[in-house]
Amino acid sequence: MSKVSILLVEDDNVLAKIAETRLQSLGYDMCGRATTAAEAMEMVVNNKPDLVLMDITLKGNVDGIDAANMIKNGFFIPVVYCTSHSDDAVLERAKTTHPDGFITKPYTDTNLRVAIELALKKK
Repeated sequence: MSKVSILLVEDDNVLAKIAETRLQSLGYDMCGRATTAAEAMEMVVNNKPDLVLMDITLKGNVDGIDAANMIKNGFFIPVVYCTSHSDDAVLERAKTTHPDGFITKPYTDTNLRVAIELALKKK
């Protein structure tokens, strides 16, 4: 059985490196990392990940919520939000995209694995 391929969409270099290390230690393949919605869309088209781990705050004019909506509706790939944003307005807006998971930073390896595996199971 092949490893699960994950696209990480995170604009903070330090947090991205931590996430990549954790994902790899949990046995997932990284198919790439994007820092903007445009990069994420290009990588989804080119790499066809099994799941996208999406930060809400991204570089550029399009945030992670809008990017997730485009990915879910255009490619039917599960999206798990991984963000430090947890205020009510952001959560309400994120819910409209019907995310496959939502974890807040900082997170544990267990939180990460559970969110990913549940999202993949829903798929």
